[in-house]
Amino acid sequence: MKHIVVVLFLCTLPLFAASDAVKRLQESAEVITEVMGTPDKAIPQDLLNRADCIVVVPGLKKGAFIVGGKYGRGFISCRNENGVGWSAPGAVRVEGGSFGFQIGGSETDVVMLIMNRRGAEKLMTSKFTLGADASVAAGPVGRTSSADTDAMMHAEILTWSRSRGVFAGVALNGATLRPDDDSNKDLYGSSMSERDIVFGNTQPPAAAKPLLTELNRYSSRKG
Repeated sequence: MKHIVVVLFLCTLPLFAASDAVKRLQESAEVITEVMGTPDKAIPQDLLNRADCIVVVPGLKKGAFIVGGKYGRGFISCRNENGVGWSAPGAVRVEGGSFGFQIGGSETDVVMLIMNRRGAEKLMTSKFTLGADASVAAGPVGRTSSADTDAMMHAEILTWSRSRGVFAGVALNGATLRPDDDSNKDLYGSSMSERDIVFGNTQPPAAAKPLLTELNRYSSRKG
C-alpha cells in the first residue's frame, strides 16, 4: 500500500508543477494590471512602448532557498518579429543580487524592461547576470521622461520592484537570470529552449492569455 501511495505521489508531481506555473502566469498578469493601472505611479508609457522584452517575476522572495539571498520565478515575453503583439512567455528563474527590499517587506514583485534586441539576445543564454552581461539601471516611475538621466538613456535593461504597494525603480545589480526549464516543459508539454519559445513563433499556452492580453492592452505595438 505504501508503495502505491508513493507512486501516485510521484505521478502527480508534474501536475502540481504545472498548476504552479499557471498560477505564476496569472500573478504576472495581475502585476502588470496593477502596476500600469495608475499612470502617475506606473512604468512610463514611452519606455514600455520602446521596450523589446519584458520580464515579470511575481513574489520574489528574500532568504528563500538561498541563505541570505533572493529567489524568484517568472516569465519573459518579447515583441513579435513585426513589432506587433508579444511572444509566448518563457519561464525564468531569478537568483541573488541587490533587489531593493529596503522599500519594505520580504517579498516583492519585479519588472524588467529589456530595451534593445542585443539585451534580449543575451537573456536567451543559459545564465545572465545583470550589471555584468548587460548594463542595468533603476527605471523611472510615472510620467517621467525616459531621457531623464544618461544611465536610463544607455541602459540595456531598466528595472523596478514593488513591495507593500510601493512601486519604485531599483537597480538589480548582480542578479542572475536563467531559463526555468521545468516550468517551460510543464507549460508547453515538451522540452523547449527559451529562444525557441520566445523567438520561434511558439503558440502560447491558454494560461498565458491573461498576461499577453494585459501586455497588448498597454503596449500592443513597439514604438
